[in-house]
Amino acid sequence: MYQTRKTFIKPDSKVADLIFENSSLLLMMEHFDLDIVVKNKTVDEICKENNIGIHVFISIANLYNGFNSSNTEPFSASDIHILIRFLNNSHRYYLEEKIPEILSDIKKLYAENNSREIELVEQFFLEYSQEVKEHFQYEDNVAFPYFLHLVEENNKLDDNTFSANEYLDHHTDIETKLADLKQLLLMHISLKNDVQLRRKLLWGLFELEYNLTIHALIEESILIPLIKKIEKQQHIGTI
Repeated sequence: MYQTRKTFIKPDSKVADLIFENSSLLLMMEHFDLDIVVKNKTVDEICKENNIGIHVFISIANLYNGFNSSNTEPFSASDIHILIRFLNNSHRYYLEEKIPEILSDIKKLYAENNSREIELVEQFFLEYSQEVKEHFQYEDNVAFPYFLHLVEENNKLDDNTFSANEYLDHHTDIETKLADLKQLLLMHISLKNDVQLRRKLLWGLFELEYNLTIHALIEESILIPLIKKIEKQQHIGTI
């Protein structure tokens, strides 16, 4: 039977059962660099075999299942590398796969309709994708290297360096801007040709928004609080 409410994931949950219930976890597994052939293994077994902190895995997996927690106590500095690897992998997915796929669908829709409205949709999405690219470049080139440097053994950073507060100030809600584009396609643009392509495009936008929302939650509810806790322990920055 189809379930609208997803399971709250625990260490003894069978990973295969979770994926059958929520196929979005396949993408999560990929971001963790995990094999999707999970056999009959539990979450605990998968995490131990791949040296992934179980609290990190469960917290992110539960975000995909619709559960959020602001409790940062289980996380430690050793989880930073896993979190950043996950986010780096997700950046590549958005930039190299999902965004080009959506742009291709917009171009196909324009070829079928050749309207000024679809041309504006393409322009909007090109500008949006450039903003997303710049946001990810900032994280990859500025924020994440700082976070990794922060947890290196015997590392010392002075008070004038980059901090989690600066990162938080720079953090933008890139996922929310997709709402305008979806609204245009659903409420204001009439298309005569290729209903199937329009549906595919909308599905792609909904999926991108969903994944970017989880991406932002990982940073805001797990990564940033953890970095702030480490900075406080090292007396770094203005906390």
